[in-house]
Amino acid sequence: MYLDHVQLYLCTNARKTENDFPSFLDAAFAGGVDVIQLRDKSIEAAEELELLSVLRAVAERHGKLWAVNDRADIAVLSEAPVLHVGQKDLSVPDARQLVGKATVIGRSSHTPQQVSAALVDPRLDYFCVGPVWATPTKPGRSAVGAELVRYAAEQVRHSKSSLPWFAIGGIDLGNVQQVVAAGASRVVVVRAITEADDPTEAARQLRACLPSLA
Repeated sequence: MYLDHVQLYLCTNARKTENDFPSFLDAAFAGGVDVIQLRDKSIEAAEELELLSVLRAVAERHGKLWAVNDRADIAVLSEAPVLHVGQKDLSVPDARQLVGKATVIGRSSHTPQQVSAALVDPRLDYFCVGPVWATPTKPGRSAVGAELVRYAAEQVRHSKSSLPWFAIGGIDLGNVQQVVAAGASRVVVVRAITEADDPTEAARQLRACLPSLA
C-alpha cells in the first residue's frame, strides 16, 4: 500500500512569522518526516496553491509525500497525492468523487464509533485518532487521551485490518512513548517539529521512538 512505510506525519502552517517555509520543509524531510500537510486557516486559496507548489517540489526532491487539508478542490488543482478531511468536511464518498481513485484520503476520528466506522470504510486509505492531548491547533476540542489509541489498536488487531492509522494531538518527544505503549506505530505531530530549534534533529529523535513496521 501507498502508506506502508509512512510513520511520521507533520502538519505545518505557512510559517509566515519565520519566513522559512522552503528551508523548513527541507529540514523536516531530511530528518525523516514521511509526509507534510499544509494546514493554515489564515491563507486564501490562491496563496495555498502557491505554497503547495513549493511543498510539492521539496517533497518530490526527497521522494516523500505531501498533503492538502480539508479542501478536495485544492487537492485536485494542486495534484496532491494525499487529502485529509475532518468529520465536518466533505464526506469520504464526496471527496473521492472529486479527487479520483489515485489520491490517498485520510480522515480524523475522535470517538470509538468513528474509529470503528473508519475501519470498515473501503474508500478510506488511513485515519487519525485524537487529539490524544489538548492542542492549540484544535481549540475547543477535548482531548481523547491514550484510551482511544488503545481502542484503535485493539480494533485493528481484532479485525486484522491493514488500514494505516495515526495517533495525533499534542504528541512530542516527552510523551510519544505513551502513544507507542498504547499501540500506535504512526504519529502526526505539529509543534514537536515546527517549534523545534533544529527541525531535522527533532524529526530524527521522534522517528527513533517509533517501532519498526512489520
